[in-house]
Amino acid sequence: MRRPSILTITWLAAVATLALIEVGILTGLIPLSDIIANFFIFLLALVTITILAIIGAIFVGMFISHRIFSVKGFTPFEEEMLKMREDIKEIKKALKEKKLM
Repeated sequence: MRRPSILTITWLAAVATLALIEVGILTGLIPLSDIIANFFIFLLALVTITILAIIGAIFVGMFISHRIFSVKGFTPFEEEMLKMREDIKEIKKALKEKKLM
């Protein structure tokens, strides 16, 4: 199993810290009455969420563009399944014709 990189651990720690601060504020364990402290925590949260959103959007865009540009054809297995489907249709049609005769 691959170990997470330092960057991943840093981002997880930052997000966990922001989540703990938010829970602390909501439960009243962290009284933040200082307007400047609230403003800086708000800015820190806003910057972190913005950076994570941009990174996420880049990865989603890469995934979608890869799926769009890598459209090839059917795999050999899928081609064989389509042939089998056509064979089954022909067999059903032949059986229906024999019943009517």
